[in-house]
Amino acid sequence: MNQETRSLMTMACIGDADPFTAAIPATKVELTVSCRNLLDRDTFSNPVCVSPSALLQFGRTEVIDNTLNPDFVRKFILDYFFEERQNLRFDLRLEKPLIGIPGRKCGTVIVRAEELSNCRESVMLQFCGNKLDKKDFFGKSDPFLVFYRSNEDGSYTICHKTEVVKNTLDPVWQAFKIPVRALCNGDYDRSIKVEVYDWDRDGGHDFIGQFSTSYREMCRSQSQFHIYEVRHTHQAAGFYFEGGVTLLSCLVDTELSFLDYIRGGRCLSGRSQQLLPVCVNAVSRSVAGNPSQPTSLHYMSPYQLNDYAMALRAVGEIIQDYDSDKMFPALGFGAKLPPDGRVSHEFALNGNPQNPYCNGIEGVMEAYYQSLKSVRLYGPTHFSPVINHVARYASAVTDGSQYFILLIISDGVITDMAQTKESIVNAASLPMSIIIVGVGPAEFDEMIELDGDEERISSQGRFAERDIVQFVPFRDYIDRRGNHILSMARLAKEVLAEIPDQFLSYMRTRGIKPGPLPPPYTPCPPPAIHPLLARRVSRI
Repeated sequence: MNQETRSLMTMACIGDADPFTAAIPATKVELTVSCRNLLDRDTFSNPVCVSPSALLQFGRTEVIDNTLNPDFVRKFILDYFFEERQNLRFDLRLEKPLIGIPGRKCGTVIVRAEELSNCRESVMLQFCGNKLDKKDFFGKSDPFLVFYRSNEDGSYTICHKTEVVKNTLDPVWQAFKIPVRALCNGDYDRSIKVEVYDWDRDGGHDFIGQFSTSYREMCRSQSQFHIYEVRHTHQAAGFYFEGGVTLLSCLVDTELSFLDYIRGGRCLSGRSQQLLPVCVNAVSRSVAGNPSQPTSLHYMSPYQLNDYAMALRAVGEIIQDYDSDKMFPALGFGAKLPPDGRVSHEFALNGNPQNPYCNGIEGVMEAYYQSLKSVRLYGPTHFSPVINHVARYASAVTDGSQYFILLIISDGVITDMAQTKESIVNAASLPMSIIIVGVGPAEFDEMIELDGDEERISSQGRFAERDIVQFVPFRDYIDRRGNHILSMARLAKEVLAEIPDQFLSYMRTRGIKPGPLPPPYTPCPPPAIHPLLARRVSRI
């Protein structure tokens, strides 16, 4: 049998939530999924838990081969809102039968939930084995470790598996990093169980033995090796020693968050650090034609914003709060410029190439509308010039003092795809992110390709160092009832969702730390009263 098992986590679609009334999540909950006695359909069956059409996919576990009783390592972490109805049931242990074939028992899915602590420590652990028991008839053993966190109800939840080290009784496993929250949920004295197995191809892994420890105990071993006895308990004969496992290293680190950098604005070379200081807004030609016509995507209606303007305002109003001076360079591309009608893919929206900066999002909006009156929208659609424009600025400040965001809004097909890919690969090593918003009814296959969520973008055999592109088609977030405020809120939430992680990935890989927190605010003491005035006040 060669069976693969995967679990799919889904969330019910509960309607449109109002982003302006949503409260801060009260807590976070971690879900762990296990299955028992899955139905074995045939020799090569591949059972997958698939979400119904009424549900939205939330996440997917790893695949586990050759088992009808999988314990999935990957967790699902959800925000729990006290004030909202969420069609998920949270119990300490939830078991539900799987429904598939009428009249057949298809197995049981088990979900455990526990409120997560706010512990932000992570730990790098490395173990080795010593004289483990020989389990293979024609060889030694293929050992691996399985870590379990104890739960509040006394049960255990799997939290990590090491790799398999083949044909040895003295394995050295690779170091791995794991959040302390996953190991013990912030309770340093909570029991951690470690089981040692001999891997078998058919999935029937042989149990070698186990030992227990705690996070506090492992931390005490940072300065010296700690050896755990691996025991195999037998009901009749007691327990056997099956070798030992040594903790080689235990390195504790505190995970820095996006807010740590925002709150701890650093001071470099006597100047304040600016986070997310640049938002370059590029607008392309509209396939709908003249902006004075209602059929154009750039239509300047006196009553409502067009899609370009809504995208500009939705993203800009949030980003501008992270910029100290709120001066944004705004560029356009895909237009013929006066007076000679030359085609440009990198022009200042305000008409001043020496100073393309606009004051706040309102200044950007004004420059956008003014440019529509002076330029003639024209193709083709080139992305690489504006990407290279921002990359030149970003390459000059790689010390973490500034981080750049390029917002591109376009309705057309990319006509310089190869050059755009190369520009993105080059920019991936710089402190910048790229947001692409597609407006209008066009197909955006090429823009989807630039978003590296599924596959890291590459150019001429070089892969991007990190994912820096987020693409969103605006039409997917337009409110069906015509509520433009809600449409903009949905769009902003989606396009800005990846920015903190992209920002952190740059800072962490460069070892750039946030600055110290500013001193707490202390109110000034009231001014002293002159003695003569004090006597007058006392007489009154």
